[in-house]
Amino acid sequence: MPDIRFLLKVSRPRFWIYIFGPYIVGLAAGANVKEEFLRIDALIFGLFFLFPANLLIYGINDIFDFETDRWNPKKIKYETLVRPQSHGWLIFWIAVLNIPFIVAVCFFAPLALPSLAGFLFFSLFYSAPPIRAKQIPFLDSLFNILYVFPGAFAYQMLTGSFPSFAVLLAAGSWTMAMHAYSAIPDIKVDEKAGVPTIATELGANGTLWFCMACYLISTFVTLFIGSPVSILGLIYVSLVRYSFYETDDNGIFSVYRFFPYINAVSGFFIFWSVAWSKFF
Repeated sequence: MPDIRFLLKVSRPRFWIYIFGPYIVGLAAGANVKEEFLRIDALIFGLFFLFPANLLIYGINDIFDFETDRWNPKKIKYETLVRPQSHGWLIFWIAVLNIPFIVAVCFFAPLALPSLAGFLFFSLFYSAPPIRAKQIPFLDSLFNILYVFPGAFAYQMLTGSFPSFAVLLAAGSWTMAMHAYSAIPDIKVDEKAGVPTIATELGANGTLWFCMACYLISTFVTLFIGSPVSILGLIYVSLVRYSFYETDDNGIFSVYRFFPYINAVSGFFIFWSVAWSKFF
C-alpha cells in the first residue's frame, strides 16, 4: 500500500491550485452552459489535475533534484526531501496514478490530446534529462508554461480549439514571473551546487526586474483583450516592488510564502470574471 501522507507531501497540496485553477478557468471559458461543468469528462480530468498531475510534476522534480535538494534548508523545513531509496517506489506510484487518466483522454477527450501532450512534455522535461530545462537559465522560466496547459486542455476538450495567442502570452508571462521569483530564495544553494538558473544568472535584483517585466506584459495583454483581470497585475507588480526592500533570502522567502494564497484568490477572481461574463 502507498504511503498516502508521503505522496501528498510530495505533490505539494498548497500548489494544487496552480494547475487545478487554470483547469476550471479553461472550463469556464470553453463551456456554453453551466451544466458542462458536470460533464463526466470534466469531472474525471478535474480529479486528474488535482492530485495525480501534481504528483507527476513535483515527484519527477524531487527525484532528479536530490543532489541539490539535500543542501537546501527549504526542502527539509518547508517541503519534503525525497531520498534515493524512495525514488523507484515514487516512480511506480506516479505511473499508477497518472497512466489511467492519460489513457482516458484518448476515449473521453481526444480533442484535448495536443494540450495533454504539451502538459506532459513541459512537466517531465523541466526536471528530467535530456533537456532538464530547470538548469538552463531563461529556459527554466519558459518551461513553466506547463501551468497554462491544464486550462488549454479544458478549453480544447470542450471546444476543439486551442486558446488564442494573446491568452497564452498573458498566462505564460505570469508563469514565467512566478517561477523566476521562486528561484530567488535558492540562489545561494544553487550557486553552491553549481546549478545555473535564471536567478543565479541575473542575481536577486535582476530577477526581480525580470519578474516585473513579465507581470507588466501579462497586465498589458489582458488590458488589450479587454479582460477585467488586468487589475490583478497591479497586485503582483506591487509585490515585486516591495521585494526590492527585502534584501536577504529570508525576506524574499517570507514574501514568496504568501504567493499560494494570493494566487488562490486571484484564480478565484479570474474564474468568476470569466464565468460571470458568460452565464450571468
